[in-house]
Amino acid sequence: MWRPVRLCRFHSALLQSRQKPWPCPAAFFRSLRAPPARASRPTPLWRRVLPATMVGVPLLFGVYYVTAEAREKRKLRIAVDGIRRFGRSLRIGLNISLDYWWCTNVTLRGVEENSPGYVEVMSACHQRAADALVAGAISNGGLYIKLGQGLCSFNHLLPPEYIQTLRVLEDKALTRNLGEVDQLFLEDFHALPSELFQEFDYQPIAAASLAQVHRAKLHNGTPVAVKVQYADLRDRFDGDVHTLELLLQLVGLMHPSFGFGWVLQDLKGTLAQELDFENEGRNAERCAQELKHFHYVVVPRVYWEKCSKVGPAAPFVGGGLCMAFQAQPLPLSQRVLTADFCEGCKINDLVTIKSQGLEVQDVAQKLVQAFAEQIFYTGFIHSDPHPGNVLVRKGPDGKAELVLLDHGLYQFLDEKDRSALCQLWRAIILRDDAAMKTHSAALGVEDYLLFSEVLMQRPVRLGQLWGSHLLSREEAAYMQAMARDHFDNIMVVLKELPRPMLLVLRNINTVRSIVTVLGNPVDRYFLMAKSAIRGWSRLVATAYQGIYSSSLLRHVKVFWELFKFEVALRLETWGMRLTSLMVRILVHLGLVPQNKELYQYLET
Repeated sequence: MWRPVRLCRFHSALLQSRQKPWPCPAAFFRSLRAPPARASRPTPLWRRVLPATMVGVPLLFGVYYVTAEAREKRKLRIAVDGIRRFGRSLRIGLNISLDYWWCTNVTLRGVEENSPGYVEVMSACHQRAADALVAGAISNGGLYIKLGQGLCSFNHLLPPEYIQTLRVLEDKALTRNLGEVDQLFLEDFHALPSELFQEFDYQPIAAASLAQVHRAKLHNGTPVAVKVQYADLRDRFDGDVHTLELLLQLVGLMHPSFGFGWVLQDLKGTLAQELDFENEGRNAERCAQELKHFHYVVVPRVYWEKCSKVGPAAPFVGGGLCMAFQAQPLPLSQRVLTADFCEGCKINDLVTIKSQGLEVQDVAQKLVQAFAEQIFYTGFIHSDPHPGNVLVRKGPDGKAELVLLDHGLYQFLDEKDRSALCQLWRAIILRDDAAMKTHSAALGVEDYLLFSEVLMQRPVRLGQLWGSHLLSREEAAYMQAMARDHFDNIMVVLKELPRPMLLVLRNINTVRSIVTVLGNPVDRYFLMAKSAIRGWSRLVATAYQGIYSSSLLRHVKVFWELFKFEVALRLETWGMRLTSLMVRILVHLGLVPQNKELYQYLET
């Protein structure tokens, strides 16, 4: 019978420490064929959260949208649409850049620049770019349309394809459905348009960047124009501004010389004023008061009892990739403005102006004088006088009247800057370099010659008094080359200027473009020079009221300054004509050889 063997602790530990015997070969090969056993790992958290988020967030968003009020629904739509607006703008910008690159570097490689083939290809490229810009601006609306309107005033620099295409943005840009108009009236008035007016035409007669205009009648039968702001504009304003800033930063990275982000940064506060129609109404009343001595200027009367007032918009971001930005609420403002309805045609409609029996020269002269009065004397300047905002109609005297519309964007130029600008304009006309340098420095600009050319939009460096108010072919070519070759220096000049001068330059350039469309029937430069001298004289007389306390003395001061300007101008002109006559006589006698440079001088 077997008995268990008991081992001492020493032998038991010795047996356990011995190495295990080698396994048999079959077991070894089975271990190679069998996969190693893996330890089970827990599922990552993100894999469990992601599907739930993809299903839950849209579901919660849909539930919130269905149960939200109409205004909140609009804000949600704006937030989603903001991403689309940014993507659309980025896509259009990239397409235009690639189109120009392909045309210039591939299609037109080796083609002479001024050949018919080159001109045809570039014209088609310009047209595609202009069509894309208009389509994008109309789709995005708001500030995008306003930027397109601003480009229309650069008809001396941009290709004609851009100007002809972008003009559609001046007053036929964007319309909204009837329900949106009713919804806005219910929010602001708690009543429908049919309850506030005897008649209300839902079909807008004009649609622009910020609002659309409807024709209506008051209960007493007075015809009025009702300007209705787009309902979503205030909600999306901050988002659009920050989206445009981001786009301009991207453009600045791709094209360092086109750094316009600072312009939008400086002007966004001014642009926000346009959203307040009460501000626009007050501006209209002030404009009418300051220009009342111009009997041909008509500013529609505002009916305040038919204007709405709404509370501040809640902090909300309305667009783009800047949706995390916490915008400040816009102040108390009006979204409906009611004023007199004034008939008239756009000031650049030559056919209609002539059909009314009006003189184009009279129209252009009154346009220049009215806005020169604001720039050089009152300092309260309409900063958006594009053709859709200036109408022409026949007055009681059978001559042209100007109807000034859209007073939302104004700029005030203080007396010091006005005085410097008045004297600078006079110095440029008389080609007084020392005075040009002094008064440019008063405005903060060092390069006075370049600034003078930017201000006048015609050559100053050529060194002669202009013999005509029309740009010659040589002068036009010079200005285009100047804008292309000195772009960086122009940006430096614009940054040096007082910020209000940016919108003043816009006014001057827009008026110049309108006069160009009218065929340049008047000498805008000398008309504005006379207004500048008259304005400066009145500013001086106001500053020294003790000396010029009598109105008669002030009139004498103004007359004397104008007389000195006329005398200096005539002497300069006669001196040029006398010099030209003497040169022609010397050439005719054979004492001076005639060459190309001399011929160009005589033609000038």
